[in-house]
Amino acid sequence: MGSDLNGKVIVIMGVSGAGKSTVGGKLAKVLNCDFLDADDFHPQSNKEKMHQGIALSEEDRIPWLEAIRDSVRESIINGKTVILGCSALQKRYREILRSADSSYQFGSYASPLKFILLDTPVELLAARLEARAAKGEHFMPAALLQSQLDLLQIDDSEGIYKVDATSHPEAIVTYIKTLIDQSS
Repeated sequence: MGSDLNGKVIVIMGVSGAGKSTVGGKLAKVLNCDFLDADDFHPQSNKEKMHQGIALSEEDRIPWLEAIRDSVRESIINGKTVILGCSALQKRYREILRSADSSYQFGSYASPLKFILLDTPVELLAARLEARAAKGEHFMPAALLQSQLDLLQIDDSEGIYKVDATSHPEAIVTYIKTLIDQSS
């Protein structure tokens, strides 16, 4: 069954500190399309919990993912290509996002959404989070990094592209663009 959507979504995924916003924003500029940052969809209550070092529950995450899904659905129905920076840590979370396509069949992984994992060593993630916290640039403290790493679930059958995110952001963007061009 074919998709009824004209647009596509490139999801730049990974744990906090992997570079989703930086890489996603730069990729959107290169591709001349919109960038959606999943952090912008968190209600204030989620941000406050994380700021206090409290990991989000499923009850916190599901409505957040559904709001992202609805925005993505609107974009791709309108034929727009968008870049989404979203942790999308678990398979079931990615399924919610894939359901933006009304013809998507759960578990088929045939979808206008393509997922790219920014694969980053734990030491580098921790350093990035500490630097952001010191500057007051983000609500996610380094103390929650392990909870995200514990949630990260990658199933090779999903066809998620894994990209080494230790390089300079421009090099990562160039590599992702090559992946996108090859898969189109």
